[in-house]
Amino acid sequence: MMRELHECWRGLRGNNDVRAVVLTGAGDKAFCTGLDRGEVDSLGPAENYDEPGNWLPPKTAAELWKPVIAAVNGMACGGAFYLLGEADIIIAAEHATFFDPHTTYGMAAVFESMMMLQRMPIGEVLQMSLMGAHERMSARRAHEIGLVQEVVPGAELAEAARHVAETIASQPPLAVQATVRAVWYARDLGYRQALDVGKTLIQVGTSQESLDAGQRLFASGRRPQWRLR
Repeated sequence: MMRELHECWRGLRGNNDVRAVVLTGAGDKAFCTGLDRGEVDSLGPAENYDEPGNWLPPKTAAELWKPVIAAVNGMACGGAFYLLGEADIIIAAEHATFFDPHTTYGMAAVFESMMMLQRMPIGEVLQMSLMGAHERMSARRAHEIGLVQEVVPGAELAEAARHVAETIASQPPLAVQATVRAVWYARDLGYRQALDVGKTLIQVGTSQESLDAGQRLFASGRRPQWRLR
């Protein structure tokens, strides 16, 4: 399954018909609960473990810079953070919960906590990682600390994610993808290094065609319909 998801990311990267991606789980019970505990005995020695970070994250594993909107439709735990850690926008159903059970079951929470540290305050990461299966973070709390950008009733989750994805996809893809790269590079690089990279991103993320289309839209006096979040 990890390899299939990796191939999915790579396929989306090369598909020019796709401008934004919505990632969610089936049903309303769980977004992703990570490792199948029923398969633990078949994994073999720990030193032979196939690290999910080589396959699951859309950016570091597959160089996918198209926006990924995660629609969290229930439990998100353990391996879910390989996905949420590199989602661009996270929308959660009101009943969604977030937790990391690794330590409870004798496993170190390493890469998951590292990825979450890029999105959450260090105290929140440590509490979630060290409390293991004994505590869950609510969607409301996840929104308060900035992990989640929007919380909606479960019945409205798919439409909320679709609205964001379709709005982003309606805009020039070069500009959108260069913007995604700029934000992630700025997070990973030093400030002055990021500014140097930004000079290149301006060039590759701007086309005369999209500039002309934008100017025509502005000159027409029409303004996009907007919502207040």
